[in-house]
Amino acid sequence: MAGKDWILDPETLDYSNIVADLEAIRQVNSQRGEMEHLTAIIFDDAEINICAGFLDVTDQEFWVAGHMPGMPLMPGVIICEAAAQMCSYHALKHNLLGCEVMGFGALNNVRFRGAVIPGDRLTVVCKLTKMRRNRIVVSQFQAIVGSNLVCDGEISGIPLPTDELRKLATRGN
Repeated sequence: MAGKDWILDPETLDYSNIVADLEAIRQVNSQRGEMEHLTAIIFDDAEINICAGFLDVTDQEFWVAGHMPGMPLMPGVIICEAAAQMCSYHALKHNLLGCEVMGFGALNNVRFRGAVIPGDRLTVVCKLTKMRRNRIVVSQFQAIVGSNLVCDGEISGIPLPTDELRKLATRGN
């Protein structure tokens, strides 16, 4: 992919510049345990609405044993979840949507272009392209390993009705 097509050129990313570590990400995003798919945020610019971070993929991921035994491949849905968490971090951190928790609204034009395996550092870069406060945020995303694009597409986030969902979650207890 030509440099002009990158949201942020992966060659220019500074992985030593940790903007938010896992604990700081947890202050913004709700996911915990095996559903946390970001290790750190390394770029977050509210003026141009671009955010970048990474997941260090280990052989301890919950999917390793069962997703292609003997040749573990990160499921595409998990790559998309990492992108969703990146977009959510940026939108919630800067209160762009005006909600407590964001959920998937849509995935469009997603293309898988390469494999992600244990030992890889999966970098995710997101750029906000549309926003309607209290309704939706839409971002372009790119998932990269080294300097190779492994997945890209468009992702939409919507505000979740947290009070209603909490009531539903406790209803069965």
